[in-house]
Amino acid sequence: MVAIALLIITGTAVVIFGNTYRYAQREVSIPVGAGQLSGVLITPRDGRPRGLVVMVHGDAAVEATMDGLYGPWFEGAADSGWATLSWSKPGVGGSDGDWLRQSMADRAAEVSAVLDWARSRPELPTGRVVLWGASQAGWVLPKVVAARSDLDGVVAVGTAINWLRQGRYHLEAGLADDDAGPAERAAAITDSERTVALLERGASHEEYRAATADPDPMPPARWGFVGRNFRSDATADLSAAAKRGIPWSLMIGDHDRNVDVAETERVYRTILGSQVTPRRFAAAHSMARPVMEDSAPVGFATGVVWPRALLAPQVIEHYRATLDALP
Repeated sequence: MVAIALLIITGTAVVIFGNTYRYAQREVSIPVGAGQLSGVLITPRDGRPRGLVVMVHGDAAVEATMDGLYGPWFEGAADSGWATLSWSKPGVGGSDGDWLRQSMADRAAEVSAVLDWARSRPELPTGRVVLWGASQAGWVLPKVVAARSDLDGVVAVGTAINWLRQGRYHLEAGLADDDAGPAERAAAITDSERTVALLERGASHEEYRAATADPDPMPPARWGFVGRNFRSDATADLSAAAKRGIPWSLMIGDHDRNVDVAETERVYRTILGSQVTPRRFAAAHSMARPVMEDSAPVGFATGVVWPRALLAPQVIEHYRATLDALP
């Protein structure tokens, strides 16, 4: 019994210590349109922040802290003297609305509204503002940068260029990872192409359900979301954003099975030129160590006990150095 008690106490201490970060956090409510977004403001424990990072989420129903997984990113910014502002997507947590009813243009307008609110608050350090965005944010960040002249930098994490090409890449990478045979691969690709054809002609969800062979088909709300956004391509918005002349840090994982990072790096280099600094990591799409995505039990246990260890080596160090380098 004594040994078990000691084990429980030790385990509890590890969890508490592993989830204790070097920053202060408070909740904020951000008015947007007729509703409000529920968010968090992260600040360094000591001294006034020298700038503000605004987080732009990827896909899915993301809560302001990504259920605690943003902790290392928050801490990295705080260690560099930066505050971070993040909010739950519409319809998530205490935020009004429904993120599945948004287009990428709606998402960009939401980010811009949050930026306007932040600049109206004298207590927020908006002398320097950096956008941080992951994955799906690749279709949001360039729109925001192109529309505004008050941003000082962008950190793009695992962002894509073209929605349909990204989907095809993700499908084929998943099939390869599952060691799918020729027949399974051909069937999956045929079903994907059938789905794209349905999207192209604006088919109803009922038509999609009747046609797809996917064992886990999209529900109606997701079908509507994809229908609004499947034509997304970042190229034109990146070209418009390039006129702002601000620095972009592109963080990409060599083990990314969601996004064709070679395409992303090539397009960013072509359009942004010297404004972009690409950096590759031995990481998966989320910048996590590959084992964290390959093994759900390992990823879960690490997230509970020591979430800092989820991310690949040098990810947060590079993020901190990126913020340190801004004037």
